[in-house]
Amino acid sequence: MQQTMFSTQEELKYLRLLAQKFPTRQAVFTEIINLQAILNLPRATEHFMSDVHGEDEAFNHILNSCSGVIRERVRATYEGELSDAEQAELCTLIYYPAEKLELIRAQHRDTEEWYRETLHRMVRIARYLSNSYTRSKVRKAMPVEYAYIIEELLHEAGIRNLNRHNYHVRIIESIIETGSAEDFFLSLAALIKRLAVDRLHIVGDLFDRGPHADRILDRLMRHHNVDIQWGNHDILWMGAAAGSAACVATVVRNNVRYDAYSILESAYGISLRELALFAEHTYRDESATGGMSAEVKAISMILLKLEGQLIMRNPGFDLTGRLLLDGLDPSAGVLHMNGRDYDLSTTDFPTFDPAHPYELTPEEDEVIRDLVRSFRESAKLQAHVDFLFDRGSVYLVHNGDLLFHGCVPMNDDGTLHMMDCAGRRLSGKAYFDFCDRAARHAWQAHDQQSLDWMWYLWCGKCSPLSGRVTKTLERTLVRDKSTWAEPRNAYWSLTLEPRTCETILREFGADPVRGHIINGHTPIKVSKGESAVRAGGKLLIIDGGFCRAYHDTTGIAGFTLVSDDNALTLRAHRPFQTVEAALERDADIKSESTVIERYDRPQLVSDTDTGDEVREQIADLKDLLEAYDSGVILER
Repeated sequence: MQQTMFSTQEELKYLRLLAQKFPTRQAVFTEIINLQAILNLPRATEHFMSDVHGEDEAFNHILNSCSGVIRERVRATYEGELSDAEQAELCTLIYYPAEKLELIRAQHRDTEEWYRETLHRMVRIARYLSNSYTRSKVRKAMPVEYAYIIEELLHEAGIRNLNRHNYHVRIIESIIETGSAEDFFLSLAALIKRLAVDRLHIVGDLFDRGPHADRILDRLMRHHNVDIQWGNHDILWMGAAAGSAACVATVVRNNVRYDAYSILESAYGISLRELALFAEHTYRDESATGGMSAEVKAISMILLKLEGQLIMRNPGFDLTGRLLLDGLDPSAGVLHMNGRDYDLSTTDFPTFDPAHPYELTPEEDEVIRDLVRSFRESAKLQAHVDFLFDRGSVYLVHNGDLLFHGCVPMNDDGTLHMMDCAGRRLSGKAYFDFCDRAARHAWQAHDQQSLDWMWYLWCGKCSPLSGRVTKTLERTLVRDKSTWAEPRNAYWSLTLEPRTCETILREFGADPVRGHIINGHTPIKVSKGESAVRAGGKLLIIDGGFCRAYHDTTGIAGFTLVSDDNALTLRAHRPFQTVEAALERDADIKSESTVIERYDRPQLVSDTDTGDEVREQIADLKDLLEAYDSGVILER
């Protein structure tokens, strides 16, 4: 067999498979021309968010408005043609079409003329946005029931093409006459939002603090193109769903402590009845006098015992200094720690045995077993966590940038910290890859070692998702708040220097010259002069405090990062009011934009990872063409 240009049987086998899809030279030519055209399209807009923490209303508004992208496109299309109020209403119609249409009807403004005018305006926005994509991709994004009609309307119909303009006018008239205007309106708004942002990156922490992480995950599961870099709060819930008793106890403690029962009981059907009954019969409720409730005390003691057991099972975690229950002295009301005695916030420890400080009582063991069973049997939680594993990872290298939630563990001298990983010493990218594999193994096999790693990823001092010394016991039981401080890994101080960031980017195979590190985890206190942009723009920390509890601390209500064909832009958002305010007053989130990098020329698909993939496809097709020309493979 002739094999002048193909060195291996594997290459030839691959080309024969490719020939099944492109059976003739003409088919190959056509696809190469198509791919070359794709390379020259504008780079699509991408959207980065972090630390959403269950704030579903603010999250939905940011997603609906595409972080201000739609407002900008409306302004660019209708500047000088529509008033600010008219532009604002058009934006609201796109963000919340069903709700806004209901309000328009209640105001008796839903006339044929209003529908006619508004639909024409929305078609222009959709046409503007569709110019960044191939017609094939736009077609796939369209709602099936109106795909043909929308595709016809998106074809340019200027004054020079009067016949086509009249054709478009007639289509709109038919939509109104047949009573399909409202339904068509909803489909057009969905298409606009889909075209406005091609890809969404969530850089960790969907869970905890806010009320409805479940609704956020429901929305993300419907999203057309999303990836997730797990945060420490995400991995905690993932570990709980996988069956880690320590993760389950932590999730329950967090939600009981902050009176956030609804996500457990209403959203995920996880009953806390056994815990409540045990706590009621075992502990004193001191909440009326500013102390802890019986439930908080019960689950906290269970957690502290489980953490101790886990730390002793895993000496490689280097957390033996956190075995503090040995120093608990309820009779004296103190904790012996680091050569000092610290006053306790409570002395109510009926299940604590000084001789066996980390041993669960039979009743505690039954409570935690019941909770673990409930987490494992929650169908909705299991589906959400399955989605997180499917679309998520510990880190992502994308278009030269490096995305992860927390930190790259480092030593004070700037070297990468070596971690004991199942008998191997790993650091940097190799350590991140190990953590990713350990998490996936925990989800599949539920073995104890992998489950323990899920807990470590949540709170370990050298976890890439956490990177700080977590003071659970001190924050729960010790009055002296000076003991509550949680020292952070050297990463956060070392990455103030561009050279350190370049070293990290190079370690992960990202672009050390043009690339950026994008992470969250650490709320940026804008009101105190802190900046999300560090190391000359090499490091972008996009945790601006979506959670309402952080608004006073950060001074804003979240960051988003937007990358399009012209620039990389950071947007600082003011607090979202309400959906009602958006509908009734066309109120939008007020945002301030900072251009991180403006490109010296408009970026194309050829400048992205997708461009690299397309060039590989073109190279393969050229090899197939050569195989046809040489007769190694025959056309069909």
